Amino acid sequence: MKYTDFPITSVCCADLESIGFDTSAIDDATMKELAEKLADDYCEQLFWSSLEIIADCLNIPRSESYFLER
Repeated sequence: MKYTDFPITSVCCADLESIGFDTSAIDDATMKELAEKLADDYCEQLFWSSLEIIADCLNIPRSESYFLER
């Protein structure tokens, strides 16, 4: 369980439609590319800082090595 992945989000045509895009001609390959780009963007900009903030809010303890490295 220690290294089990847990999904955090998904994207679908309804998401695009809800912000005004016409998805009538969109295919799975385009949706896959969109999902990959969203994942890359999220990891580059928000993932690590959000992970730390939310883990702190959930009172997940820090390892001792974290404090020794600082």
